[in-house]
Amino acid sequence: MHQIIILWIWNESIDMRILLTHGFFLAEDPLEGQVMKPYPPLGLLYISAYLDQQNLDHDVFDTTFRSSDDLKAKLLDTKPDCIGFYANFLTRINILRIIEFIRQHQDLNHIKVILGGPDVRYHAENYLENGADFIVVGEGEVTFYELIRALESRGDLKKIEGLIYRLKNGEIIRNKDRAHLNDLDILPFPNRQKIDLSQYLNTWKHRHGYSSITVSTQRGCPFTCNWCSHAVFGDTYRRRSPVSVVSELKSLVETYNPDAFWFVDDVFTMSERWIDQFGEELKKQQLNIRYECITRADKLSETLILKLKNTGCRTLWIGAESGSQHVIDLMDRRVEVTQVRDMIQVAKKHDIEAGTFIMLGYPGEKIEDIRETIRHLKISDPDTFTINLAYPIKGTRLYETVRSDLQQDYAWTKTPDREIDFRRTYRRIFYDFAIRKVYNEVYAYQSLKRKKYLDFMQHRLKSMVAGLLMQLTR
Repeated sequence: MHQIIILWIWNESIDMRILLTHGFFLAEDPLEGQVMKPYPPLGLLYISAYLDQQNLDHDVFDTTFRSSDDLKAKLLDTKPDCIGFYANFLTRINILRIIEFIRQHQDLNHIKVILGGPDVRYHAENYLENGADFIVVGEGEVTFYELIRALESRGDLKKIEGLIYRLKNGEIIRNKDRAHLNDLDILPFPNRQKIDLSQYLNTWKHRHGYSSITVSTQRGCPFTCNWCSHAVFGDTYRRRSPVSVVSELKSLVETYNPDAFWFVDDVFTMSERWIDQFGEELKKQQLNIRYECITRADKLSETLILKLKNTGCRTLWIGAESGSQHVIDLMDRRVEVTQVRDMIQVAKKHDIEAGTFIMLGYPGEKIEDIRETIRHLKISDPDTFTINLAYPIKGTRLYETVRSDLQQDYAWTKTPDREIDFRRTYRRIFYDFAIRKVYNEVYAYQSLKRKKYLDFMQHRLKSMVAGLLMQLTR
Protein backbone atom coordinates (compact mmCIF):
# COMPACT_ATOMS: atom_id res chain seq x y z
CA MET A 1 0.00 0.00 0.00
CA HIS A 2 2.80 2.41 0.91
CA GLN A 3 4.65 1.57 -2.32
CA ILE A 4 1.57 2.42 -4.40
CA ILE A 5 1.14 5.80 -2.68
CA ILE A 6 4.80 6.70 -3.21
CA LEU A 7 4.60 5.77 -6.89
CA TRP A 8 1.45 7.86 -7.37
CA ILE A 9 3.12 10.92 -5.85
CA TRP A 10 6.14 10.54 -8.14
CA ASN A 11 4.05 10.38 -11.30
CA GLU A 12 1.77 13.27 -10.39
CA SER A 13 2.21 16.07 -12.92
CA ILE A 14 2.83 19.65 -11.84
CA ASP A 15 1.43 22.61 -13.77
CA MET A 16 4.37 24.91 -14.39
CA ARG A 17 4.15 28.68 -14.57
CA ILE A 18 5.82 29.56 -17.85
CA LEU A 19 7.19 32.90 -19.02
CA LEU A 20 8.43 33.54 -22.57
CA THR A 21 10.65 36.54 -23.28
CA HIS A 22 13.56 37.65 -25.46
CA GLY A 23 15.82 40.18 -23.77
CA PHE A 24 15.97 42.87 -26.47
CA PHE A 25 15.63 46.33 -24.92
CA LEU A 26 15.35 48.98 -27.62
CA ALA A 27 16.11 51.90 -25.32
CA GLU A 28 19.31 50.18 -24.16
CA ASP A 29 20.70 49.58 -27.68
CA PRO A 30 22.11 52.81 -29.18
CA LEU A 31 22.62 51.35 -32.68
CA GLU A 32 19.12 49.91 -32.97
CA GLY A 33 17.77 53.10 -31.44
CA GLN A 34 19.20 55.08 -34.35
CA VAL A 35 17.65 52.75 -36.93
CA MET A 36 14.36 52.55 -34.99
CA LYS A 37 12.82 49.69 -36.96
CA PRO A 38 11.68 47.33 -34.18
CA TYR A 39 9.78 44.17 -35.01
CA PRO A 40 8.07 41.69 -32.68
CA PRO A 41 9.93 38.44 -31.89
CA LEU A 42 8.15 36.17 -34.37
CA GLY A 43 9.98 33.02 -33.27
CA LEU A 44 8.83 33.50 -29.70
CA LEU A 45 5.26 34.24 -30.82
CA TYR A 46 5.20 31.06 -32.91
CA ILE A 47 6.11 29.06 -29.80
CA SER A 48 3.46 30.92 -27.81
CA ALA A 49 0.83 30.11 -30.43
CA TYR A 50 1.83 26.43 -30.42
CA LEU A 51 1.56 26.30 -26.63
CA ASP A 52 -1.92 27.82 -26.85
CA GLN A 53 -2.84 25.24 -29.46
CA GLN A 54 -1.78 22.52 -27.00
CA ASN A 55 -3.72 24.20 -24.17
CA LEU A 56 -0.56 24.99 -22.22
CA ASP A 57 -1.01 28.14 -20.17
CA HIS A 58 1.85 30.66 -20.27
CA ASP A 59 2.72 34.34 -20.28
CA VAL A 60 4.73 36.45 -22.74
CA PHE A 61 6.77 39.43 -21.60
CA ASP A 62 7.79 41.51 -24.62
CA THR A 63 10.93 43.42 -23.65
CA THR A 64 11.34 45.58 -26.78
CA PHE A 65 9.80 48.72 -25.27
CA ARG A 66 10.63 47.80 -21.67
CA SER A 67 13.83 47.83 -19.63
CA SER A 68 15.92 45.11 -18.04
CA ASP A 69 14.68 46.38 -14.67
CA ASP A 70 11.10 45.86 -15.86
CA LEU A 71 11.89 42.24 -16.69
CA LYS A 72 13.54 41.72 -13.30
CA ALA A 73 10.48 43.18 -11.60
CA LYS A 74 8.25 40.85 -13.63
CA LEU A 75 10.28 37.86 -12.48
CA LEU A 76 10.14 38.90 -8.84
CA ASP A 77 6.41 39.53 -9.06
CA THR A 78 5.39 36.32 -10.84
CA LYS A 79 8.21 33.92 -9.84
CA PRO A 80 7.66 31.57 -12.80
CA ASP A 81 8.79 27.95 -12.66
CA CYS A 82 10.24 28.16 -16.14
CA ILE A 83 11.48 30.97 -18.40
CA GLY A 84 12.06 30.58 -22.12
CA PHE A 85 14.39 33.03 -23.85
CA TYR A 86 14.68 33.63 -27.59
CA ALA A 87 18.41 34.30 -28.00
CA ASN A 88 20.31 35.90 -30.86
CA PHE A 89 23.64 37.70 -31.10
CA LEU A 90 21.97 41.02 -30.24
CA THR A 91 20.42 39.75 -27.04
CA ARG A 92 23.08 37.37 -25.71
CA ILE A 93 24.65 39.76 -23.20
CA ASN A 94 21.28 40.94 -21.87
CA ILE A 95 20.07 37.37 -21.46
CA LEU A 96 23.21 36.32 -19.62
CA ARG A 97 22.75 39.24 -17.22
CA ILE A 98 19.15 38.21 -16.54
CA ILE A 99 20.20 34.60 -15.98
CA GLU A 100 22.83 35.81 -13.51
CA PHE A 101 20.14 37.83 -11.73
CA ILE A 102 17.94 34.73 -11.53
CA ARG A 103 20.71 32.52 -10.19
CA GLN A 104 21.80 35.02 -7.56
CA HIS A 105 18.31 35.78 -6.24
CA GLN A 106 17.02 33.44 -3.55
CA ASP A 107 13.39 33.75 -4.66
CA LEU A 108 14.21 32.98 -8.29
CA ASN A 109 16.98 30.40 -8.40
CA HIS A 110 14.41 27.60 -8.67
CA ILE A 111 13.50 28.78 -12.19
CA LYS A 112 14.32 26.43 -15.07
CA VAL A 113 16.01 28.51 -17.78
CA ILE A 114 15.41 27.37 -21.37
CA LEU A 115 17.11 29.01 -24.35
CA GLY A 116 16.35 28.77 -28.06
CA GLY A 117 17.01 30.79 -31.18
CA PRO A 118 19.84 31.29 -33.68
CA ASP A 119 22.58 31.93 -31.10
CA VAL A 120 22.31 28.75 -29.05
CA ARG A 121 23.27 25.79 -31.26
CA TYR A 122 26.98 26.61 -31.45
CA HIS A 123 27.20 28.23 -28.01
CA ALA A 124 25.24 25.63 -26.05
CA GLU A 125 28.09 24.73 -23.69
CA ASN A 126 28.79 28.40 -22.95
CA TYR A 127 25.14 29.06 -22.12
CA LEU A 128 24.95 25.98 -19.89
CA GLU A 129 28.09 27.07 -18.06
CA ASN A 130 26.50 30.46 -17.46
CA GLY A 131 23.32 29.30 -15.80
CA ALA A 132 21.03 27.90 -18.49
CA ASP A 133 19.35 24.55 -17.81
CA PHE A 134 18.21 23.54 -21.29
CA ILE A 135 19.07 24.47 -24.87
CA VAL A 136 16.48 24.01 -27.62
CA VAL A 137 18.17 23.75 -31.02
CA GLY A 138 16.46 24.08 -34.38
CA GLU A 139 12.74 24.75 -34.68
CA GLY A 140 11.49 25.12 -31.15
CA GLU A 141 7.72 24.70 -31.08
CA VAL A 142 7.46 20.95 -30.48
CA THR A 143 10.71 20.60 -28.53
CA PHE A 144 9.78 23.34 -26.06
CA TYR A 145 6.31 21.88 -25.54
CA GLU A 146 7.65 18.35 -24.99
CA LEU A 147 10.25 19.67 -22.55
CA ILE A 148 7.64 21.45 -20.46
CA ARG A 149 5.45 18.34 -20.35
CA ALA A 150 8.47 16.23 -19.37
CA LEU A 151 9.39 18.63 -16.58
CA GLU A 152 5.80 18.64 -15.32
CA SER A 153 5.59 14.83 -15.26
CA ARG A 154 9.27 14.15 -14.51
CA GLY A 155 9.49 12.38 -17.86
CA ASP A 156 12.52 11.06 -19.74
CA LEU A 157 14.48 14.00 -21.19
CA LYS A 158 16.54 11.71 -23.41
CA LYS A 159 13.51 11.11 -25.62
CA ILE A 160 13.11 14.79 -26.50
CA GLU A 161 14.69 15.53 -29.86
CA GLY A 162 16.43 18.88 -30.36
CA LEU A 163 17.45 19.24 -26.70
CA ILE A 164 20.83 19.87 -25.06
CA TYR A 165 21.26 19.84 -21.29
CA ARG A 166 23.75 19.08 -18.52
CA LEU A 167 23.53 16.26 -15.98
CA LYS A 168 24.31 16.80 -12.31
CA ASN A 169 27.75 15.25 -12.83
CA GLY A 170 28.55 17.93 -15.42
CA GLU A 171 28.15 15.74 -18.50
CA ILE A 172 26.48 17.53 -21.43
CA ILE A 173 23.81 15.50 -23.19
CA ARG A 174 23.05 16.31 -26.82
CA ASN A 175 19.92 14.55 -27.93
CA LYS A 176 19.22 13.73 -31.55
CA ASP A 177 18.32 16.75 -33.69
CA ARG A 178 14.64 17.16 -34.38
CA ALA A 179 13.67 16.76 -38.03
CA HIS A 180 12.47 19.92 -39.73
CA LEU A 181 8.72 20.41 -39.89
CA ASN A 182 7.71 19.87 -43.50
CA ASP A 183 4.08 21.02 -43.37
CA LEU A 184 4.28 24.58 -42.04
CA ASP A 185 0.52 25.04 -42.48
CA ILE A 186 -0.13 22.98 -39.35
CA LEU A 187 1.45 25.73 -37.24
CA PRO A 188 -0.92 28.38 -35.86
CA PHE A 189 -0.29 32.02 -36.74
CA PRO A 190 2.12 33.85 -34.41
CA ASN A 191 0.44 34.79 -31.14
CA ARG A 192 0.57 38.55 -31.64
CA GLN A 193 -2.36 38.97 -29.24
CA LYS A 194 0.04 38.21 -26.38
CA ILE A 195 1.90 41.51 -26.91
CA ASP A 196 1.02 45.15 -27.50
CA LEU A 197 1.56 45.36 -31.25
CA SER A 198 0.37 48.98 -31.34
CA GLN A 199 3.71 50.05 -29.85
CA TYR A 200 5.52 48.70 -32.90
CA LEU A 201 3.01 50.18 -35.34
CA ASN A 202 3.09 53.60 -33.69
CA THR A 203 6.90 53.66 -33.54
CA TRP A 204 7.16 52.89 -37.24
CA LYS A 205 4.49 55.43 -38.12
CA HIS A 206 6.15 58.17 -36.09
CA ARG A 207 9.69 57.48 -37.30
CA HIS A 208 9.18 56.32 -40.88
CA GLY A 209 5.77 57.59 -41.87
CA TYR A 210 4.12 54.17 -42.18
CA SER A 211 3.37 51.16 -40.00
CA SER A 212 4.60 47.67 -40.80
CA ILE A 213 4.12 44.08 -39.60
CA THR A 214 6.45 41.13 -40.18
CA VAL A 215 5.20 37.88 -41.73
CA SER A 216 7.09 34.66 -42.41
CA THR A 217 6.07 32.49 -45.37
CA GLN A 218 8.97 30.03 -45.44
CA ARG A 219 11.70 28.39 -43.40
CA GLY A 220 15.22 27.46 -44.42
CA CYS A 221 17.52 28.53 -47.23
CA PRO A 222 19.29 26.11 -49.61
CA PHE A 223 21.98 28.56 -50.70
CA THR A 224 25.59 28.38 -49.59
CA CYS A 225 26.71 31.91 -48.63
CA ASN A 226 29.71 31.40 -46.34
CA TRP A 227 28.76 34.11 -43.85
CA CYS A 228 25.12 33.09 -43.34
CA SER A 229 23.92 31.01 -40.39
CA HIS A 230 21.43 28.17 -40.87
CA ALA A 231 21.40 27.31 -37.17
CA VAL A 232 17.60 27.21 -36.74
CA PHE A 233 15.89 26.34 -40.02
CA GLY A 234 18.73 24.57 -41.82
CA ASP A 235 19.52 24.54 -45.53
CA THR A 236 16.12 23.27 -46.62
CA TYR A 237 13.32 25.14 -48.36
CA ARG A 238 9.88 24.71 -46.83
CA ARG A 239 6.96 27.04 -47.43
CA ARG A 240 3.47 27.72 -46.22
CA SER A 241 0.68 27.54 -48.75
CA PRO A 242 -0.46 30.82 -50.33
CA VAL A 243 -3.89 30.19 -48.78
CA SER A 244 -2.38 30.13 -45.29
CA VAL A 245 -0.27 33.23 -45.88
CA VAL A 246 -3.08 35.31 -47.35
CA SER A 247 -5.42 34.22 -44.55
CA GLU A 248 -2.89 35.51 -42.03
CA LEU A 249 -2.47 38.77 -43.96
CA LYS A 250 -6.23 39.28 -44.10
CA SER A 251 -6.54 38.66 -40.38
CA LEU A 252 -3.78 41.20 -39.68
CA VAL A 253 -5.43 43.80 -41.92
CA GLU A 254 -8.76 43.31 -40.16
CA THR A 255 -7.19 43.46 -36.68
CA TYR A 256 -4.37 46.01 -37.02
CA ASN A 257 -4.71 47.59 -40.49
CA PRO A 258 -0.96 48.18 -41.04
CA ASP A 259 0.27 50.30 -43.92
CA ALA A 260 2.70 47.61 -45.08
CA PHE A 261 4.07 44.13 -44.48
CA TRP A 262 7.66 42.95 -44.30
CA PHE A 263 8.20 39.36 -45.46
CA VAL A 264 11.15 38.11 -43.45
CA ASP A 265 11.98 35.19 -45.77
CA ASP A 266 15.56 34.84 -46.96
CA VAL A 267 14.55 34.47 -50.62
CA PHE A 268 10.95 35.50 -51.23
CA THR A 269 11.00 34.62 -54.95
CA MET A 270 12.36 31.10 -54.51
CA SER A 271 9.38 29.75 -56.44
CA GLU A 272 7.69 31.68 -59.25
CA ARG A 273 4.82 29.20 -59.14
CA TRP A 274 4.23 30.11 -55.49
CA ILE A 275 4.20 33.81 -56.39
CA ASP A 276 1.57 33.09 -59.06
CA GLN A 277 -0.61 31.24 -56.56
CA PHE A 278 -0.05 33.98 -53.99
CA GLY A 279 -1.35 36.58 -56.45
CA GLU A 280 -4.37 34.43 -57.27
CA GLU A 281 -5.20 34.00 -53.59
CA LEU A 282 -4.93 37.73 -52.93
CA LYS A 283 -7.48 38.32 -55.67
CA LYS A 284 -9.70 35.53 -54.41
CA GLN A 285 -9.77 36.99 -50.91
CA GLN A 286 -10.04 40.54 -52.32
CA LEU A 287 -6.99 41.73 -50.44
CA ASN A 288 -4.79 44.61 -51.53
CA ILE A 289 -1.52 44.97 -49.64
CA ARG A 290 1.79 46.78 -49.78
CA TYR A 291 4.94 44.88 -48.85
CA GLU A 292 8.71 44.63 -49.02
CA CYS A 293 10.83 41.51 -49.29
CA ILE A 294 14.34 40.16 -49.84
CA THR A 295 15.54 37.97 -52.69
CA ARG A 296 18.45 37.03 -54.94
CA ALA A 297 19.12 38.38 -58.43
CA ASP A 298 19.33 34.87 -59.90
CA LYS A 299 15.81 34.24 -58.61
CA LEU A 300 14.40 37.23 -60.46
CA SER A 301 13.40 38.19 -63.99
CA GLU A 302 11.55 41.15 -65.41
CA THR A 303 8.42 39.01 -65.69
CA LEU A 304 8.67 37.98 -62.05
CA ILE A 305 9.32 41.56 -60.92
CA LEU A 306 6.10 42.60 -62.63
CA LYS A 307 4.28 39.80 -60.81
CA LEU A 308 5.69 41.08 -57.52
CA LYS A 309 4.48 44.56 -58.33
CA ASN A 310 1.00 43.25 -59.13
CA THR A 311 0.84 41.51 -55.74
CA GLY A 312 1.76 44.70 -53.87
CA CYS A 313 5.56 44.73 -53.69
CA ARG A 314 6.77 48.30 -53.22
CA THR A 315 10.32 47.67 -51.94
CA LEU A 316 12.56 44.88 -53.21
CA TRP A 317 15.85 44.12 -51.47
CA ILE A 318 18.30 42.32 -53.75
CA GLY A 319 21.32 40.80 -52.05
CA ALA A 320 24.73 41.64 -53.44
CA GLU A 321 27.15 41.95 -50.48
CA SER A 322 29.85 43.19 -52.86
CA GLY A 323 30.23 44.82 -56.25
CA SER A 324 33.34 42.75 -56.91
CA GLN A 325 32.83 39.37 -58.56
CA HIS A 326 36.06 38.27 -56.90
CA VAL A 327 34.61 38.85 -53.42
CA ILE A 328 31.21 37.42 -54.34
CA ASP A 329 32.97 34.22 -55.40
CA LEU A 330 34.97 34.16 -52.15
CA MET A 331 31.63 34.31 -50.33
CA ASP A 332 30.28 31.42 -52.44
CA ARG A 333 27.26 33.58 -53.29
CA ARG A 334 26.90 31.86 -56.67
CA VAL A 335 25.49 34.90 -58.42
CA GLU A 336 26.83 37.22 -61.09
CA VAL A 337 27.28 40.85 -60.08
CA THR A 338 25.89 41.88 -63.48
CA GLN A 339 22.66 40.05 -62.61
CA VAL A 340 22.36 42.10 -59.44
CA ARG A 341 22.84 45.35 -61.35
CA ASP A 342 20.34 44.38 -64.00
CA MET A 343 17.63 43.39 -61.55
CA ILE A 344 18.05 46.56 -59.47
CA GLN A 345 17.59 48.61 -62.61
CA VAL A 346 14.59 46.56 -63.75
CA ALA A 347 12.89 46.98 -60.37
CA LYS A 348 13.39 50.75 -60.54
CA LYS A 349 12.14 50.79 -64.11
CA HIS A 350 8.82 49.40 -62.86
CA ASP A 351 8.58 51.85 -59.96
CA ILE A 352 9.57 49.40 -57.24
CA GLU A 353 11.98 50.82 -54.69
CA ALA A 354 15.19 48.82 -55.02
CA GLY A 355 17.50 48.22 -52.08
CA THR A 356 20.70 46.23 -51.70
CA PHE A 357 23.13 45.09 -49.03
CA ILE A 358 26.90 45.61 -49.00
CA MET A 359 29.46 43.91 -46.76
CA LEU A 360 33.01 45.23 -46.46
CA GLY A 361 36.02 43.61 -44.82
CA TYR A 362 35.45 40.07 -46.10
CA PRO A 363 38.61 37.91 -46.01
CA GLY A 364 40.54 38.39 -49.24
CA GLU A 365 38.90 41.70 -50.12
CA LYS A 366 41.38 44.35 -51.28
CA ILE A 367 41.07 48.06 -51.90
CA GLU A 368 40.52 47.36 -55.61
CA ASP A 369 37.42 45.35 -54.67
CA ILE A 370 36.09 48.24 -52.60
CA ARG A 371 36.55 50.54 -55.60
CA GLU A 372 34.67 48.01 -57.71
CA THR A 373 31.85 48.02 -55.16
CA ILE A 374 31.58 51.81 -55.48
CA ARG A 375 31.45 51.43 -59.25
CA HIS A 376 28.78 48.74 -58.93
CA LEU A 377 26.59 50.96 -56.74
CA LYS A 378 26.92 53.87 -59.15
CA ILE A 379 25.93 51.72 -62.11
CA SER A 380 23.01 49.98 -60.42
CA ASP A 381 21.98 53.17 -58.56
CA PRO A 382 19.74 51.56 -55.92
CA ASP A 383 17.20 53.71 -54.11
CA THR A 384 18.67 52.61 -50.80
CA PHE A 385 21.55 50.47 -49.59
CA THR A 386 23.14 49.42 -46.32
CA ILE A 387 26.78 48.67 -45.52
CA ASN A 388 28.00 46.39 -42.76
CA LEU A 389 31.41 45.14 -41.74
CA ALA A 390 31.78 41.38 -42.17
CA TYR A 391 31.86 39.50 -38.87
CA PRO A 392 32.09 35.76 -38.22
CA ILE A 393 29.11 33.90 -36.76
CA LYS A 394 30.06 30.62 -35.14
CA GLY A 395 28.83 27.66 -37.17
CA THR A 396 29.33 29.36 -40.54
CA ARG A 397 32.05 28.62 -43.06
CA LEU A 398 33.27 32.19 -42.68
CA TYR A 399 33.89 31.49 -39.00
CA GLU A 400 35.88 28.38 -39.84
CA THR A 401 37.89 30.32 -42.43
CA VAL A 402 38.99 32.98 -39.92
CA ARG A 403 39.00 30.84 -36.76
CA SER A 404 42.79 30.90 -36.48
CA ASP A 405 42.80 34.67 -37.09
CA LEU A 406 40.20 35.60 -34.46
CA GLN A 407 41.19 38.09 -31.81
CA GLN A 408 42.01 36.11 -28.69
CA ASP A 409 41.19 38.62 -25.99
CA TYR A 410 37.42 38.93 -26.19
CA ALA A 411 35.06 37.68 -23.48
CA TRP A 412 32.14 35.68 -24.90
CA THR A 413 29.82 36.81 -22.11
CA LYS A 414 30.48 40.48 -22.82
CA THR A 415 31.19 40.72 -26.56
CA PRO A 416 28.45 40.56 -29.22
CA ASP A 417 29.35 38.80 -32.47
CA ARG A 418 29.38 42.03 -34.45
CA GLU A 419 32.27 43.26 -32.29
CA ILE A 420 34.41 40.13 -32.66
CA ASP A 421 37.27 40.92 -35.01
CA PHE A 422 39.80 38.88 -36.95
CA ARG A 423 43.00 39.62 -38.82
CA ARG A 424 41.82 41.33 -42.00
CA THR A 425 43.59 42.56 -45.10
CA TYR A 426 43.86 46.01 -43.54
CA ARG A 427 43.67 47.42 -40.04
CA ARG A 428 40.27 47.58 -38.34
CA ILE A 429 40.07 51.38 -38.41
CA PHE A 430 40.62 51.34 -42.18
CA TYR A 431 37.16 49.86 -42.68
CA ASP A 432 35.45 52.60 -40.70
CA PHE A 433 36.79 55.06 -43.25
CA ALA A 434 36.06 52.66 -46.13
CA ILE A 435 32.38 52.51 -45.16
CA ARG A 436 32.26 56.32 -45.07
CA LYS A 437 34.03 56.43 -48.43
CA VAL A 438 31.54 54.13 -50.13
CA TYR A 439 28.48 55.87 -48.70
CA ASN A 440 29.64 59.38 -49.56
CA GLU A 441 31.06 58.55 -52.98
CA VAL A 442 27.78 56.98 -54.04
CA TYR A 443 25.69 59.74 -52.43
CA ALA A 444 27.79 62.33 -54.27
CA TYR A 445 27.16 60.56 -57.57
CA GLN A 446 23.42 60.35 -56.91
CA SER A 447 23.27 64.02 -55.82
CA LEU A 448 25.00 65.16 -58.99
CA LYS A 449 22.69 63.04 -61.08
CA ARG A 450 19.71 64.72 -59.44
CA LYS A 451 21.32 68.18 -59.82
CA LYS A 452 21.58 68.69 -56.05
CA TYR A 453 24.91 70.45 -56.31
CA LEU A 454 25.33 71.49 -52.68
CA ASP A 455 24.71 67.92 -51.52
CA PHE A 456 27.15 66.74 -54.19
CA MET A 457 29.90 69.01 -52.89
CA GLN A 458 29.35 67.98 -49.27
CA HIS A 459 29.40 64.26 -50.02
CA ARG A 460 32.32 64.60 -52.41
CA LEU A 461 34.39 66.37 -49.77
CA LYS A 462 33.53 63.72 -47.17
CA SER A 463 34.45 61.04 -49.68
CA MET A 464 37.83 62.60 -50.36
CA VAL A 465 38.61 62.90 -46.66
CA ALA A 466 37.57 59.29 -46.04
CA GLY A 467 39.70 58.14 -48.96
CA LEU A 468 42.73 59.97 -47.58
CA LEU A 469 42.20 58.41 -44.15
CA MET A 470 41.91 54.98 -45.79
CA GLN A 471 45.35 55.49 -47.33
CA LEU A 472 46.80 56.59 -44.00
CA THR A 473 45.41 53.61 -42.06
CA ARG A 474 46.17 50.78 -44.49
